[in-house]
Amino acid sequence: MKIRQWGIGGLIAATLSACSLAPEYARPEGPIPTEYHYSQADITSSAPESWEQYFTDHDLRVLIDFALRNNRDLRITALRIEEARAQYGVQRADRLPTINATANYDRSKQIFAQGTAFDVDLYRVGVGISNFELDFFGRVKNLSRAALETYLATEEAQQTARTSLITEVAVAYLNVRALLERQTLAQETMASREVSYARTKRRLDAGIDTALEFKTAELQLETARAALASINREHVQALNTLLLLLGDQRYEVLLKKDPLDPSSFASIPAGIPSELLERRPDIRAAEHRLKAANANIGAARAAFFPSIALTTNAGLVNEHFFKLFSGSSDKAWSFSPQLTLPIFDFGRNRANLDLATVRKNIQVAEYEKTIQTAFSEVNDVLGQKQQIDEQIAAQTKVTEAERERVRLATRRFDKGVSNYLELLDAQRSLFDAEQTLVQLKQLALSNSINLFKVLGGEWKV
Repeated sequence: MKIRQWGIGGLIAATLSACSLAPEYARPEGPIPTEYHYSQADITSSAPESWEQYFTDHDLRVLIDFALRNNRDLRITALRIEEARAQYGVQRADRLPTINATANYDRSKQIFAQGTAFDVDLYRVGVGISNFELDFFGRVKNLSRAALETYLATEEAQQTARTSLITEVAVAYLNVRALLERQTLAQETMASREVSYARTKRRLDAGIDTALEFKTAELQLETARAALASINREHVQALNTLLLLLGDQRYEVLLKKDPLDPSSFASIPAGIPSELLERRPDIRAAEHRLKAANANIGAARAAFFPSIALTTNAGLVNEHFFKLFSGSSDKAWSFSPQLTLPIFDFGRNRANLDLATVRKNIQVAEYEKTIQTAFSEVNDVLGQKQQIDEQIAAQTKVTEAERERVRLATRRFDKGVSNYLELLDAQRSLFDAEQTLVQLKQLALSNSINLFKVLGGEWKV
């Protein structure tokens, strides 16, 4: 009697504490050096925990917030997470027994040996467990673990998509801002050349300048006009790219035309390469996939052992429905364990185990590759930062020198010391230098955005 009382509850308890045949998990050693190749002494020790702390520009923060709420790619990723969460819920439910309520009615004709026949009505109600697997060898537990790790990897993928969206919006915003600044420079240059063209025409009519100088002034004016048209075209394309990322083509983007400031973002410490394992969501996702593959090996190993399924039912039986819940009903119960032992499967279980092992080895290689890629990306961004800073410093001096050259060439031309070709050449060089400086400032800010991305984006982990 005591054995019967222990019965179902004891079996369920034993099942929930089942052993696992999965290999003991150990994080693979990251195949990267202990330090980055480039010094980061100029970066502060404190790090922003969210994109709001890093991107301090008000207009950019408004755009990023709008994109996070409306971008369709991010919505799809979020739905993928819901799909993975639901799948994990289904798999986890298999570890617990499903209790069902049953009610049925049977009517049959009974015939005895003497030829006597009569109709029989039988009503039954009860509750029970149907085909619940007692997970002694951890097959269901490991499948549930694999589903959980897959779900967690999907969550990390959403964080990767979120960081990518933030950086893409920031880069698109910088592109639009840089084009607005270049547009202003091109408009100012064209206006200046229109004045020079009109003045050269008057001097040609007065016999002071030659036809060659006039044609050169006309060429410079049309060149500036073509450059402005090209910048306007790029601006339209950049604006459309930004609107696509925002997720609403009706959004009206109104941006200020202030010059770009390379130091407008907060500083980020690169830290040490080993910290990437915790900071980068793609690395965390790769590790979750590796853990899922590890759990699948345990499920494949469990397939070599017997499986036990349990079906039980307890309830009431009576030939009259209205007496079913009265004291006159008979109590009925059933207890039906079923043992299945694999004998001949023609190598199916062995092949499944080999497949699970190979897939784990693939995930190990994928995990190590993800770490190496992350390290390389950080090194690239840090190295580019140093070079870009040097370029900006040099180009700033070039631009200042070209402005001084234009000033001096203008004075020499006004005094009749030099011809107009010298002034036009100085103006053309200044325009090119200013455009290059704007592009380098944009590149420096894009590099800062990429640093935010390659170091893991938002650092709330």
